[in-house]
Amino acid sequence: MTRDEQLKERWELLVTKLSDQFSDGENLDLDGIIYLVGVQELGQLHRSFKKDEKLNLMHIAICRLLEPYGFYEFDFFDDDGWPHYKVKEQLPSLKAGEQSILMKEAIVGYFLELEYIN
Repeated sequence: MTRDEQLKERWELLVTKLSDQFSDGENLDLDGIIYLVGVQELGQLHRSFKKDEKLNLMHIAICRLLEPYGFYEFDFFDDDGWPHYKVKEQLPSLKAGEQSILMKEAIVGYFLELEYIN
């Protein structure tokens, strides 16, 4: 199986599993899964978030997901328990499709690390 086929298979498994657990019958999209990663990383699972907090959650998720690629590094938790990251390397200019593949690859890696999928 090629790397692309393996990523596609794992991505589909992950979307199905997360959608079954967190969505009312509709498949979660990439942004929805990034949001879930942000909530997981913040660790405040059972509360509502304001619109600006939701954007911050997505930022946390992107930083955490791209940390293994060397783009971000965890810096500290603030007084409210929110993680902060510092930029280690600027993200390269990627086309939309390339961005999507990078994020899917990073998300699959994240959930493999958590042993949510294998």
